[in-house]
Amino acid sequence: MTLYDLVAPCLDTCAEPRYRITEIRDADPLGADALLAALPAMNRDADVPALTVALRALVPDLDRVAEWCVIEALAAMRDLGMLLGSLKRHGAQPVAAVPEVLPVLEELARRTDMVPRDTVHHYTTWNPLGRRQRMYTGHEMEAHLQEAVRMVFPSLVAALDTCGQLARLEPYDPGFALALDRTAQHVQAMVDSIDFTIDNVSPSYFARTLRPYFEEIDVAGHSYLGPAAAQVPLWLVDLTVWQCDRPHPGYDAFLAESVEYSLPSWRAFHAAHRGGVSAVSKLSAALSWETVHRLPPELVASAHSLARVLRILKTFRARHIGIARKAYSDDLRLYDEGSGGAPVALLRSVLDLTRDNETLVRQATQRPRPTAA
Repeated sequence: MTLYDLVAPCLDTCAEPRYRITEIRDADPLGADALLAALPAMNRDADVPALTVALRALVPDLDRVAEWCVIEALAAMRDLGMLLGSLKRHGAQPVAAVPEVLPVLEELARRTDMVPRDTVHHYTTWNPLGRRQRMYTGHEMEAHLQEAVRMVFPSLVAALDTCGQLARLEPYDPGFALALDRTAQHVQAMVDSIDFTIDNVSPSYFARTLRPYFEEIDVAGHSYLGPAAAQVPLWLVDLTVWQCDRPHPGYDAFLAESVEYSLPSWRAFHAAHRGGVSAVSKLSAALSWETVHRLPPELVASAHSLARVLRILKTFRARHIGIARKAYSDDLRLYDEGSGGAPVALLRSVLDLTRDNETLVRQATQRPRPTAA
């Protein structure tokens, strides 16, 4: 039994409707199952007229939208989003092609408290499984990529709880190391996900076939990114572990845009913790006050646990860069930036920052031996 098996079932009982994954997957408020089953064929043929007719056919009356709960609204945005991305991939701005979709997107955004288009959560976690699965291409590799993102959602939800606990604790508290150990278990899911992606999705398929479906679209004069893996908020873990008080202009700018695509409770988490004191800073301050050669065992445990989390984050980012370099190499790439709006150079910078913080924590516990009198 994996950590996912333990965490995922609990989400469906949450009061937070965005965590009730099974209900969202099961919902089909637009009656879109049959139409979206034909979407890969429309995309294969680059059939813009058929895609336009399909989007127009799915657009609901605003009176119907007003009757939906959050779960139904999320499912509706999911299904409209598949056609938004498909039209843009084939050169059409979807809202310009089907203007009547604009007020519906805006109303769905208000009802779900999210951006007025689909996000990575709609495309992966809230996407039905099996024969109802919504895909742009219908290719096995697309299904694998969706699964790679889907498998980390429960662990990231759990990581928010442990990171919230971490922010309230000090390194001398035994709970500090415990919160970090639990966070490490949750973050390991990201490494498992990237390994699954490496094994099952080729860089050429992603770069040449799937990446064009994640292009930004225009909604009422504002550009909104497509369902990007960068919207999976590993940065929420960074925030409390090291980032909230260790700014980096490029990463800060990227986060400012990425936060917009998060769930409401995750945006609230970011707002609550972005001005806090990171675990790295807390540990560094505590260690600086220690004058004896032998550190208190609580501090040693906290340092080891913090270094472990940073090491896992570093491992994920190193493997992510490996994939990105291949997908955005000169002979494959169609775009200069990733689907989340970040260039490969920024991934390198964040990896370096993660490595620097790991080194800082590791070296801080290597205290010099007292000199003989």
